[in-house]
This record gives sequence, structure tokens and C-alpha cells, in this order.
Amino acid sequence: MEDSPATPPSGNQSASDTSGQEKQAEKQRLLLVTGLSGAGKSTALDVLEDLGWETIDNFPVRLLDRLVAEPEDGSTGTRAPLAIGFDSRTRGFVPSEMIALVKDLAARDDLALTFMFIDCAGGELERRYNETRRRHPMAQGRTVQDGIAAERELLEPLRRWAEIVIDTSAMASNELQAHVREVFGDQTSAEMTLTVSSFGFARGMPPLADLVFDMRFLDNPHWIAGLRELTGRDAAVGDHIETDPAFHTAFGQIRDLLLTVLPRYAAQGKAYVHIAFGCTGGRHRSVFTAERMAGDLRGAGFSPTVRHRNLASRAADEIEGKRAKDGR
Repeated sequence: MEDSPATPPSGNQSASDTSGQEKQAEKQRLLLVTGLSGAGKSTALDVLEDLGWETIDNFPVRLLDRLVAEPEDGSTGTRAPLAIGFDSRTRGFVPSEMIALVKDLAARDDLALTFMFIDCAGGELERRYNETRRRHPMAQGRTVQDGIAAERELLEPLRRWAEIVIDTSAMASNELQAHVREVFGDQTSAEMTLTVSSFGFARGMPPLADLVFDMRFLDNPHWIAGLRELTGRDAAVGDHIETDPAFHTAFGQIRDLLLTVLPRYAAQGKAYVHIAFGCTGGRHRSVFTAERMAGDLRGAGFSPTVRHRNLASRAADEIEGKRAKDGR
């Protein structure tokens, strides 16, 4: 991974102008992303899109100046940052013409231009193509090695020109994602969306949960007179569940696990995490535990959304099954 291997392109900046900082703030961020096929360009663009950038891949180079044309109405409002990907497959792609276009764009007062090149060692690219069994775009009847070599020679002028060069030879996909977020993200855009839910196993598993905890080992309030028609949001149900000797130990262990893994998920760039608590009918034990856990997670600095899939379902003995000998 390299930073600024060559003199980067830069726009016109007036240090003496007292309104210079205001003008810089009004500039649209434009990121041009290129690199060797298979090095990770598409992955980088996906991360940028998650960060709030507008992204376009393989956009015709000859139309780039029209895409980022200056506003005709003279408006200076903030525009969304724009990332454009291109490589040897892009229509009208000629490196020398691309560099000339970049120079023109860099000279504009309304753009803050950055150029990024994603590189990778030939041996690693060959391994990736053999693993996926995809055809290299520049092979065309030649070996993968020949295609990679031809593309590297074609793109070398752009690599020298780039402000940011990322070498993904020793990077896993999640490591590339993390680096792109570090360079182009911010705390607001990188915030993880956390959902805590409850459900009933008798009505099916949640299909997209990341972590599922089965609370059916706790005493079932459904079989307690006066609690059956209530839910886990009612204090009487919560009091009953907390009298189970296993509750506090299990709850504390689950909470400690979540407080360990959630920061790691965020560091790996996981955008969404769904934690689901299940019981038989999805009305008592899972609801209480989900509400209680969401409260503890808020106290730890997270902002979970709470959802109860089966809270409004009818209480039914057929759903809960036969009552066990121990009262559960």
C-alpha cells in the first residue's frame, strides 16, 4: 500500500483569498478509481457507495467531462461526492487521453479531485482468476499471465499519476474494505445499524439474523396463571422470568459476548447486525430478553432498533406445546 507515489493532480487553490476555505467546502468531491482487473476496484466502489458516495463503474471516458459539468445555474450547493471507476474494459479508454482529461478536471475550481489506483501482484491475480475461472479481459486467446502483463503495461502511466495507490496482493477483501473506509469514510457514515429482535421458533426462524440466542431453557410464563395473555413487555412477566436461576447468568454471558464482538464487527465494516432472541411462541421470554438487552446495549453506547416479530400473535397451547414436567 502506497500513498502519493508521484506528484498528485491538484485543483486551483487560492491561499490568499479570505473566502478560500468557503470555496473548498463548496467543491464537489470527485474520485477516479482504476487499477488492474481483479485487484479490487469493484470492492472499493461498493464500500464508497455504502459511505454515501454516488458511484459509477465503467463509465465511458469520453462522457466524463459532461457528467461533471459545472452547474449552469451557478448554484454552489453541496453535491454528493462522486466516485467513477474505469479500467481497460471501459469504452474509449486510452491512458494518455485519460491523463489529459484528469489534468483539465483538476484545474477546475468547483472540483476536489482524487485519483486512486488499485494494484496487485501478477501471481496473486493469476490465482484469483484461476480460482473464480473468469476470463481475463485482455487475455483474448492468450494465457492469464499474458493478459495481466499487457494490462499492467497499459495502465502503468495511470499508476504513476495516481495520488493513492493501494496494493491488494496481501489483502483479504475485508481488509481492502476497511482501508477504503479509513481513507474516505467518517464516523457518521461508518456507523453500524444494530437490530435486536424477538421471535417464536414455532413460527419459523428469522432468515437474516446474524446472531440467534435460544431462550427456551427459561421457565415459560405461558403456563403461569395470569401471565399467559401478557407479554414480555409487562412487568409481571419480566419479574417471573428473572426468578429463574439461569436467567441472570445466561443474560450476563450473552451481554459480555455481544460487547466483545460488536466493536469487532464495526471495525470490520459490517454495516448491519441483527441479534435475535427466540422462545417457543415469541411473546414472553424472547421479548423480555430482547428489551432488556437493547437497554444494556444503549448503556454501552450502541443505538439498537428493537423489533418483536410475534408479539401480536395469539397465545395458544398448540404453539407452546405440551407443558414439561418441570413446569416449562
